Amino acid sequence: MQKPVSRQSGRRNTLDAESHAEAFQKTRDARRSELVEDYVELVAELIDTEGEARQVEIARRLGVAQPTVAKMLKRLAEDGMILQKPYRGVFLTDAGRALASECRRRHEIVEAFLMTLGIDAEIARHDAEGIEHHVSAETLTAFETFVASRKSGAS
Repeated sequence: MQKPVSRQSGRRNTLDAESHAEAFQKTRDARRSELVEDYVELVAELIDTEGEARQVEIARRLGVAQPTVAKMLKRLAEDGMILQKPYRGVFLTDAGRALASECRRRHEIVEAFLMTLGIDAEIARHDAEGIEHHVSAETLTAFETFVASRKSGAS
C-alpha cells in the first residue's frame, strides 16, 4: 500500500484511489466474516460452559430471533463450520473449532491490550468484541508485544 499523499499543507493526508479502495475492501471483507466468527465463537463458548449449544440459547445470547439463527446455522453447516443433529445441539467441526480458537485468541489479545492502556475491564471486553474482527495480523502482533513488554516491565 502506498503512503498517504498530502493534498494541501496542514490538511489530513489522503490516500490515492487504489489504496483507498483497498482499505475499504478489507473492511467490507472483515464485516462479512464478522458474523460467522461471532457465531462460531459463541457456539464454542456455549459448548465449553454449558456442555451444548442450542439454537434457542444462541438466539438469546445474540439478541436475535430464532429464524435468524436458523438461517446462519444453515450457512455455517454449508461452510463446514458446524454439524447439526435433529433434537440435539450444534457441534463444531474441526474447521469450526480452529476458527473459534483463533477468534478467542484475537479477542483476548485485543482485550489485554486495551486493559494495559488503562481501559476498564468491562469496557475493554465490549470494545474488543468489535475490534477483534478488523485488526490485522501485524497490528495484533504489535498489541501482543506491547502487552508482554508491559508485563515484563512490571515484574
